[in-house]
Amino acid sequence: MTSFWPNDARLALSLVVNVEEGAEMRVSDGDKGPEPVDELGVTLKRPIRVHGNESNYQYGIKAGGPRIMALLADRGLRATFTAAALALERAPALSAQIVAGEHEVCSHGWRWVHQFHMDEETERAFIEKAAVSIEKTTGQRPTGWLSRYLLTENTRRLLLDAGFTYHMDDYSDDQPFWEQVDGRPMLIMPYALDSNDMKMWTAPALSPADWLQYAIDSFDWLYREGADQPRMMSLGLHLRIIGRPGRIGYFERFLDHVAKHDDVWITTRADIAEHWRAQHPFQGATGDM
Repeated sequence: MTSFWPNDARLALSLVVNVEEGAEMRVSDGDKGPEPVDELGVTLKRPIRVHGNESNYQYGIKAGGPRIMALLADRGLRATFTAAALALERAPALSAQIVAGEHEVCSHGWRWVHQFHMDEETERAFIEKAAVSIEKTTGQRPTGWLSRYLLTENTRRLLLDAGFTYHMDDYSDDQPFWEQVDGRPMLIMPYALDSNDMKMWTAPALSPADWLQYAIDSFDWLYREGADQPRMMSLGLHLRIIGRPGRIGYFERFLDHVAKHDDVWITTRADIAEHWRAQHPFQGATGDM
């Protein structure tokens, strides 16, 4: 078998923990309206403060986050925390745990808001504000970026200008690849929506057991393909979703399944990107954005 990852690993597994709680849209933060009501899928069109929904986000910080951190620490696993900068600022205890666990923080924006409507200068300031804040909170400037679903034609160029070296807003492959942005290389670290724990919210919603089976099936197939081609699996998680007591055990069972395989490299996206950069240096790209 050809090895594509360190220590003859057959598959690179990226655990991605999204930290958005405290950075979502809130009337109390000056937004025109609140976030849709989590768990119910109800969208309110009136500009009113939804205390219940705000508390549901806070559940991720107060209860869900500690459960996830405990699982990772117990197994000695390092994850990538895609974090909205303001969320980290407002959750210093969680931020300290992330740093102490030697996890990576990838920028998920200054706040967990859409940037597709931003003009170039507004987006540039948004990107820089996020990077400065995360560096202040964690001691390290982020190298990766994940938008809230949508981006602009300027995003990758602005990320390169700001010193970012990889971008996650892509779902087109199961391995990293290069793109060219105005003649400059940007490493794309594809993410995955199909295995994301948000599938337990979206209609038709998966049950936790269905989500676990889908995650295991994804892992098994990519592990199989990893015998003769480079494969990376992304598993997206949220503090307020997988951190619930009725769901966290299914994440644990997924980790139990992975642990039965010795040749899996579970690491941060930054580490995967660094390895890919060394083994597959930029030699031209598939596109130009």
